[in-house]
Amino acid sequence: MTALIRRSSRWTPLGIAAMVLGFIAWWPLGLAVLGYIMWGGSVDDALSDLIAKARELIHAQRYPTSGNAAFDDYRRDTLARLEREQREFADYLEQLRAARDEEEFKRFMAERAKKDD
Repeated sequence: MTALIRRSSRWTPLGIAAMVLGFIAWWPLGLAVLGYIMWGGSVDDALSDLIAKARELIHAQRYPTSGNAAFDDYRRDTLARLEREQREFADYLEQLRAARDEEEFKRFMAERAKKDD
């Protein structure tokens, strides 16, 4: 079965699980899910749409527009630069930790070699 056919199918594992759980929780809810699958579409598509709308809402709340396009561009560029610098700094700290660990390990091995002699 190709990915295209599987994605357009209404009877997906998530849809079946939603229907069964709907019947377990409250039988009218199970009927509503069954009706949606039969006549409305795939539960997976509905869930994907819901997740996309939630992300848009969160993004809109996190970065509200000021009404000035130039300022919004400046703020977006500045935030992107700061996030990039934060990732670079985290990578730098990781390199420092790795170097310190290597140095401590070499010192341990040298002390151990002295004890064996």
